[in-house]
Amino acid sequence: MVRLTLELIAKSLSQKNRRDESLAQHLRRITHLKLSNKNIDNIDDLSLCKNLNVLYLYDNQIRQIHNLDFATNLRHLYLQNNCITRMENLTSLIKLEKLYLGGNYITVVEGLENLEELRELHVESQQLPLGEKLLFDPRSLHSLAKALSVLNISNNNIDELSELAVLENLSHLIAVDNQLHRVKDVEFVLSVWTKLIKIELNGNPICHKPKYRDRLILQSKSLESLDGKEIKEMERQFLMNWKASREARKKNRVESSTNEHAPHSHFDNSVMG
Repeated sequence: MVRLTLELIAKSLSQKNRRDESLAQHLRRITHLKLSNKNIDNIDDLSLCKNLNVLYLYDNQIRQIHNLDFATNLRHLYLQNNCITRMENLTSLIKLEKLYLGGNYITVVEGLENLEELRELHVESQQLPLGEKLLFDPRSLHSLAKALSVLNISNNNIDELSELAVLENLSHLIAVDNQLHRVKDVEFVLSVWTKLIKIELNGNPICHKPKYRDRLILQSKSLESLDGKEIKEMERQFLMNWKASREARKKNRVESSTNEHAPHSHFDNSVMG
């Protein structure tokens, strides 16, 4: 296995970008590091790289997120397809905007309480214990409520979305290949996510429910794409007219039924005479 050290970084850097500066000076200046698919299993002290904005560490063997406290300027962190079991030691990454953790062994989305600028979170396809689903720490969800715009939770055995309703600024949800089977549950979150533009739910049981697409389009005025298929304004207008017509017919039936069963007044003509 390989430790991610300053020496390893030095070997990966192009000599032509070094100018006439020392390694330490160059490390302090770099903003992007690409170290994917290097068989790395451990992150060493990289505190010289204090101006790092983007760190690519996907397709490695990393088991623990640590030694990133120095990276207070980090904006994008790519850690997908590693062996990470816990979301931890992320509190110093206060400027982080995009976090990629798909394809790991994470069971709980947690440890994000300080990441109030996080706009994208990708935690798809975790290697979960048999029969378990990905869980969410309410404290982390609360911290992400204002900023999070894109969430990818695909292929994680998730069977309901209501706890994610706090993510009020969500614009794109990717939740394909899960276990969502109640349309009412999805309708509820759509009623709260007023900025949602795209939702992808392919591969869930609800996709086979009667009038699934119609119900979701009617529930959300902001939605522009459902399961990769554009929602045209004409389609939404047709469904809204159909719904209004159906409700009007129902109202007329109720009124007719009420009138039929209403008690009639009988006047005694002899009294009036």
